[in-house]
Amino acid sequence: MPMEDRRSAAGRLLDNACELACAAGLLTMMALTVSEVFSRTVFHYSLQASDEIGGYLLVAITFLAMPVAHSFGTFHHVEFVQARLSRRGKLLSKVIFDLIALAGCMVLDWQLIRFEISSFRSEDVAATLLRTPLWIPQFMMPLGATILCLALLRTICSRSRQLIAGEDR
Repeated sequence: MPMEDRRSAAGRLLDNACELACAAGLLTMMALTVSEVFSRTVFHYSLQASDEIGGYLLVAITFLAMPVAHSFGTFHHVEFVQARLSRRGKLLSKVIFDLIALAGCMVLDWQLIRFEISSFRSEDVAATLLRTPLWIPQFMMPLGATILCLALLRTICSRSRQLIAGEDR
């Protein structure tokens, strides 16, 4: 059974919310780019904020797409190693990999949260015309990392249950 079929209702809700946010961000980025091109071509005027907002959207899409990619099993796999393992061995190697990934993601998340709090307290703003408080676009980084940690935990629990139950899928 594919991993996406084993997701819980809460997991599906988080995945769908992240996927929808990524799609909205991508559509917004496309509209912003088209508006900038049109504005420069027709009116010889730049919107000035398109680069800044596009950068913020790119960061948001990147961090919110990670949990979705993990949940649908689209991250990289070392196929030449996996191909030589039994089904149970494959499952065990995936659990071990997910545990290592979770440890790394938790450290990253901790540091991103510290960075976010520091940015909020110092009231840093972008050195642009918009003067965007930096904690606003930076918030997507710990949010995406936290959701990825939850997705990894969900996968680890599911695969561990399979290992214990002796399922070979």
